[in-house]
Amino acid sequence: MERNPTVRRPRVTSVLAAAAAVLLMAGCSSDGDSIIRPGGRSSSPTKPDGGGSSPGAPSPKESAAPAKGSVKVVRTLTTKLKSPWGLAPLPGGDLLVSSRDTGKIFKISADTGKKTELGSVPGVSASGEGGLLGLAVSSDFGSDHMVYAYFTTDSDNRIARMVYDDRRPAGDQLGAPDTLFKGIPKGTIHNGGRIAFGPDKMLYAGTGENGDGGLAQDMDSFGGKILRMTPEGEPAPRNPDAQSVVYSWGHRNVQGLAWDTDKRLWTSEFGQDTWDELNQIQPGKNYGWPEAEGKADKKGFADPVEQWKPKDASPSGIAFAKGSIWMAGLRGERLWRIPLKGAKPVAKPQSFLDGKYGRLRSVAAADDGGLWLATSNTDGRGRPDRQDDRILRLEVR
Repeated sequence: MERNPTVRRPRVTSVLAAAAAVLLMAGCSSDGDSIIRPGGRSSSPTKPDGGGSSPGAPSPKESAAPAKGSVKVVRTLTTKLKSPWGLAPLPGGDLLVSSRDTGKIFKISADTGKKTELGSVPGVSASGEGGLLGLAVSSDFGSDHMVYAYFTTDSDNRIARMVYDDRRPAGDQLGAPDTLFKGIPKGTIHNGGRIAFGPDKMLYAGTGENGDGGLAQDMDSFGGKILRMTPEGEPAPRNPDAQSVVYSWGHRNVQGLAWDTDKRLWTSEFGQDTWDELNQIQPGKNYGWPEAEGKADKKGFADPVEQWKPKDASPSGIAFAKGSIWMAGLRGERLWRIPLKGAKPVAKPQSFLDGKYGRLRSVAAADDGGLWLATSNTDGRGRPDRQDDRILRLEVR
C-alpha cells in the first residue's frame, strides 16, 4: 500500500555556489578532505557509521590483490530469463532477479536453478531503459522479510518495499508495495536503477540524469546522484546535508554499487562518448558530469579511479570479491577485474569472457567468494540465442 511519502528535496543550487567559493578561498583540490556544510561552512566530511568511504591510502592491515586473476564458469544456473536486471542474493544463497520489461520478480534456487515467480510489482511502466530495475534484500530480512525494488512509473522512478511470504502460492508471494521514495526523474534513457544496502544498513540508490546532463549538477533534482536513505526512505543519519538524501552528485548514469572489506563504496558509471568510470565515492563530493568525463583533473570535481572507452565497457553491475572489483560490461560484452590495495588499483584491469555470453548486466558476490553473473541479451540491444538470458556461476581467483 502506498503511503504518500514525504519527499525531502536536496538543498537549493545556491549551496553549490557557496561551496565553490569556499573551495577557492581554501585552495582545496578536487581530492581534498573538505566538504561544504549547508550555509557555506567548511568541515571535515562525516563518515557514516559503517557505510562511508575512507579516503586515499590503504591501512597497514590491507593487502593487495594479485595483479593477475582468473575466472572459471562453473555452471549455468538458469536460462530463458526475460530482460533480467536486478540480482539480489537471499540469506541461504538463493537469488532474486527482476524482469525489467514484465515487472515480475523471480526466485532462483541456487542448487537447482528452479524459477519461482514471486509476483509482479504494480505500476511498473517499461519503456526504453526503464521498467523494473534494481532489487535489494533488507539487512534485517530474517525478521522483516522485506524486498526493495527500484522501478519506473508513468511519472517518475521510485523505490518501494514489499513483504515476501514464500508460504503463499507462487505468483502471489509479494505483499502490497509501500512506496518509500519517489520523484527521481525518468526518461527513455539513463534511469540509473541500482539499489543496495550498505554495511551501515542504510539504503543506497544510483540514479541517472535521463539524458539531461544539467540535472546531475542541479541540487533541486534527484537525477544524476547517489542517494543514501534509511530503510523507511528518510535522509540517513550523518549525510552531507542532514535534510537531504543526496550523498554525492555529478553522475551521468550509475548502475553499479559495491562495498569493499574496508566499507568503501564503489560505483560504476556510464560515460558518453569518451570515458566510462569506476568511482570510489566520498560523501559530499561532485563527480563532474557534465562538466567533466573521466580523469579530467578539474578543481572541484572528483576523478574516477579507472576509466574505459564505452565500446569496451558500458558498465552496469559491480561486485567485490577476492580483493577486486568485478564489473559487468554491456556494450563491451565482458567482465572486468580491477585488483585493489585499499582505494587504489594495483595493476591494469583484466577482462574475461570477452564476447562469449554477450551483454553482461548484473554481478553479485556469493558467500564462498565466487560470483553470480546475469546476462542482458533480451533487453532489445543484444543478440539473444535460444537460452538467453541466463545466470552463470563463476569461480574467481
